Amino acid sequence: MFIHFKSLVFELSKLNQTLSKTKSFHALLIKTCLLHDPFYPTKIIRFYANSNDLNSAYNLFDESPNRTVYTWNSIIRAYAQSHYFLDASTLFKQMLSSVRDPDNFTFACLLRACAESFNLYSLKIVHGLLIVYNLGPVSGSAIVSAYSKLGLIDDARMVFDRLKEHDLVLYNTMIAGYGCCGYWEKGLHLFIMMRRLEINPDGYTMVGLLSGFTNSSLLDVGQSIHCYCLHKGFGSNAHASSMLVSMYSRCSYMHSAYKVFDNLSQPDLVTWSAFISGFSQSGEYHKALVYFKKMNSEGIKTDCILLATVLSVTAQLVTLAKGVEIHGFAIRNNLDSEIVVSSALIDMYSKCGFLEMGLKVFDQIPKRNIVAYNSVITSLGLYGLATEAFEVFKMVLERGLKPDESTFAGLLCACSHGGFIKEGRDIFRRMEVDFGIKPKTEHCVNYVKLLGMGGDLDEAYDVIDSLGEHVDDGIWGALLSCCDAHNHSKLAKIVAQRLLDDKPNRSSYKVMVSNVHAGYGRWDDAKNVRDELDVWEKRK
Repeated sequence: MFIHFKSLVFELSKLNQTLSKTKSFHALLIKTCLLHDPFYPTKIIRFYANSNDLNSAYNLFDESPNRTVYTWNSIIRAYAQSHYFLDASTLFKQMLSSVRDPDNFTFACLLRACAESFNLYSLKIVHGLLIVYNLGPVSGSAIVSAYSKLGLIDDARMVFDRLKEHDLVLYNTMIAGYGCCGYWEKGLHLFIMMRRLEINPDGYTMVGLLSGFTNSSLLDVGQSIHCYCLHKGFGSNAHASSMLVSMYSRCSYMHSAYKVFDNLSQPDLVTWSAFISGFSQSGEYHKALVYFKKMNSEGIKTDCILLATVLSVTAQLVTLAKGVEIHGFAIRNNLDSEIVVSSALIDMYSKCGFLEMGLKVFDQIPKRNIVAYNSVITSLGLYGLATEAFEVFKMVLERGLKPDESTFAGLLCACSHGGFIKEGRDIFRRMEVDFGIKPKTEHCVNYVKLLGMGGDLDEAYDVIDSLGEHVDDGIWGALLSCCDAHNHSKLAKIVAQRLLDDKPNRSSYKVMVSNVHAGYGRWDDAKNVRDELDVWEKRK
């Protein structure tokens, strides 16, 4: 009978285990008095956790008379997976005070929880306990992964180097850590070292290597790794192929992304998302919508991140009808209350000219975070409603939320569109002095526009000059447009020269500079710039 029930549990674990089925099976085990065998509570706790019923999972754990390390692991993992990290930590402390010692999988779960909650203090404590218990490679890989996810790649490498056994899983974890932190060269060097030791890579090795290629300047190296994948037979590996799609999409090399994608028999949501996002980033907005529709027709269930991407596409296209259609899709799939989706809806409605609809979406958000408030501030800023944007900012501070770069970008945009020079100066000062946020390009562009359009051109120039040598050309472009608006020919000539020195082949700025010269009657200068532009265009 016991053997029959255990085989039944294994079969159930392979199926879509609903909460009602779990409760029915739980009741059956109580009736047959089998809960004294720790095998069954351990499995049912996992079933409850998969159904997000932590109360039932904990009650069963609390009533279990014979708890093994596997039972403890199940309940700790249940709370950690649901992001109740404090509860998971409390359970771990209770485990240490009981007669049960933790094993590799206990620590692997805790390390993942520390990484996901960005809790470096707890991570170091767990690391110390790992050393005390002297556990093996499973925990070694987990701690390397945890340090990498927190951006502490040097600490991760230190752990890697000190481990006695280096298997493929450990190498893959370290290579993926380098990729995650953007150190693709170090990941490639480690891969070469691994090959010299005659450790054969697998699809996950390729995934780790490719994850570090995030811009088009690394396309040649990425293509070389693609060739290696084909040579070694990883071309048909689903994980490696998905990462290749993602790599080509991030590099806006959509022709190659399509070739890899088209050869996948069953692309998963991650691959679809990378592919669709690639079209969005490349400015091919209509194709992004076409493939989103195709993905849904093939029965792939979307998530809130992809839905937000698609909403941003409709915002770029300023297509209200499509945006409303996707809003309805979000409601039908219970994704409209997700912060990232709600924020994207606010942005979409405001850019399509329906600010009030965006504000209604904001009013219906149950738990607002800084992302939601930023969306409203930015939307109000686009309409020049600076006073209203300040009121929302006041709400942010009253609720104890911490403003970020996007908050101040939206506020400065509002000041720029509304002509609130005094308030803009105060916002620009407070951003760094009160909140420790250094001005980025977007902040400076809006601030320079605010000062320049208000007639304070010299002050705007001084702001740019204080930024040092490497100033984004967009900031100089903002000042040049202000000089043109106020007919300030002397400063316009200085700014124009700085632009041409920094970006001699940027056609848009050559046109702007030519127009400025023409506006001041300097026809020879205007013609010279236009002639340079024609020569450069012919060379392309």
